[in-house]
Amino acid sequence: QIVESGGGLVQPGGSLKLSCQISGLDMARNTLAWFRQAPGKGREGIACISTTASTTVYLDSVKGRFTISRDNANNSVYLQMNSLKVEDTAVYRCAASLGDYFCNGDVCHGGGTYEDGACAYDYWGQGTQVTVSS
Repeated sequence: QIVESGGGLVQPGGSLKLSCQISGLDMARNTLAWFRQAPGKGREGIACISTTASTTVYLDSVKGRFTISRDNANNSVYLQMNSLKVEDTAVYRCAASLGDYFCNGDVCHGGGTYEDGACAYDYWGQGTQVTVSS
């Protein structure tokens, strides 16, 4: 089971930290990622972290603003979001994939899209809403 929390309403320029609590999985064997989907848009992978946390990958539009981290002991993965923009408004979902197939240069396989089947992570949360608005 994957459960996200920490979403909410924030003003442009503000910060939020999303948390994802994972149960029933061997955390140390899973690559973890955050995706988001804005109204009328496709699901996009914005950040991932490898099983050993030695590799992190970010979507260009969030580089330098978002930071993904993991805490295997607490079965959690986090997304610190700073300098939020209106265009960051979306439902944010956490995902897990067994092994290191993903997060090798891109969040999804070969830089493809979710709609193309390139982001077939094994487990998904239901999501948490982030709204950036003044």
